[in-house]
Amino acid sequence: MTTARRWRAARIAATALICLAWSALHATQPAAARPGPVAAPQPAAESATTAARDPLSSRVHLFYYPWYGNPATYGSYRHWQQGEHNPPDDLGANLYPLLGAYDSGDLAGAVRQHMAWIRQSGAGVIVYSWWGQGSYEDQLAAGVLAEASREGIKVAWHLEPYQGRTAESTVADINYINSRYGASPAFFRDPEHGNRAAFYVFESLRITDWSALDQVSAGNIVLTQTTDTSKAAHFGGMYTYDGIAGATAPGWAGAGAYCKANGLVWAPSVAPGYLDDRAVPGNTTPTVDRAGGAAYDRQWNNALDPAIGGDPTWVSVTSFNEWHEGSVIEPASSTPPAGFGYQTFEGAYGRTGAAAETAYLDRTAYWVDRFTGANLAEDRPVSASSQARGHRAARANDGNPATYWESGNRRFPQWLQVDLGADTPVGRIVLKLPPARARGARTQTIAVLGSADGRTFQPLLPATGYTFHPANGNTVTVPVPAANARHLRLSFTDSTGWPAARLAEFEVYPA
Repeated sequence: MTTARRWRAARIAATALICLAWSALHATQPAAARPGPVAAPQPAAESATTAARDPLSSRVHLFYYPWYGNPATYGSYRHWQQGEHNPPDDLGANLYPLLGAYDSGDLAGAVRQHMAWIRQSGAGVIVYSWWGQGSYEDQLAAGVLAEASREGIKVAWHLEPYQGRTAESTVADINYINSRYGASPAFFRDPEHGNRAAFYVFESLRITDWSALDQVSAGNIVLTQTTDTSKAAHFGGMYTYDGIAGATAPGWAGAGAYCKANGLVWAPSVAPGYLDDRAVPGNTTPTVDRAGGAAYDRQWNNALDPAIGGDPTWVSVTSFNEWHEGSVIEPASSTPPAGFGYQTFEGAYGRTGAAAETAYLDRTAYWVDRFTGANLAEDRPVSASSQARGHRAARANDGNPATYWESGNRRFPQWLQVDLGADTPVGRIVLKLPPARARGARTQTIAVLGSADGRTFQPLLPATGYTFHPANGNTVTVPVPAANARHLRLSFTDSTGWPAARLAEFEVYPA
């Protein structure tokens, strides 16, 4: 059996254990403690504050699990005890959540914090694990949508293999979800694909005839979980979910090419790691060691390399908070309860202690930027050797080309530098002068230097004269040879037309 198939088989077994445990708990629980309809704030339009924040990427989707419970909200523990563990300190997970054994129905607490963290990751869409009409997850959906809306996050749907699921029931589920939740401002519809809603169908290969999906394909993108293109009939796209296979990306290039040729969505899944030993004791599922973040980077690199990953439409991340499988990017505690063998994110991307807890959120933001081609320098900390007449350094990356930084006059050399926040592969730099102040062409002599610590800089490009001309929008693009840097410095040694260095925008784009 292949690694991917063993992993899928283990997840089926784990899902069965979860369902059995929930059924037993639900059957023996007092009626007053059983989950009923959860009161949730009514969804409202996104506030002006939310809309004004940095945009999130609708092309990066995080699998999100709303199945956890604790006594304070649900009435008892739910899911945390998987593998016969004893919450709150002893959980069915190899990592311990920073929020502890939280409740997915704690909308103003845990869920609100989740949405803030998801915004930090740069991902714009969560894929909500949904287990059928009237299920626990269905009852929580309105509240989660409302909290997602507060942060400008959208919600797609992960249709799970509940007992009795068929192609026909899936069609009914899609219609039900659209009808019940489609008015929420957080309901995801992809404007690049006909404004259609998105549904991922987990374990879709359990059903052989999906022709019923033709009834809903016009208004919805329904993705099958496979790379086998012969199984894609009647679907609007393909995804993988598998947190193990991303290390080698088997079949990804072919699936991506097929989707592109047939107008389908291709959404391969990447994971930071996989470890389910505490949740499924005695299993033989392979693990994926996080290796300080190298495993996550490897999977992202595979996804974004067209020759390996098939040029994805979306990238799906397994997962935000599937704690049982150890695939989370949700912050894990750096000081978990002792005596249970919990791992931490210590050392991830060079971080230690509390700073490591959010390492995978921030690394996701880095990969979102690489995937979407965002300006890595925008609103990042900038500094300069000097400034003239109040034209401070921050004006060189505020997104407004009408404002600018200017150095002190007649005092070359001068420098301007930006802190990208993490060691980053840099591909090109774009430099701009204010178009309204154009007085003919102007040449500035600039060298480019890079640094990991902001103190010791290495030359990346020698001093070169770059001409800014109104005919090209006073814009210069500088290709950077393969190099990684956290701090980028521009060293100015000369300028024609005015004896000072000046820049309106200092933009940095990934390799």
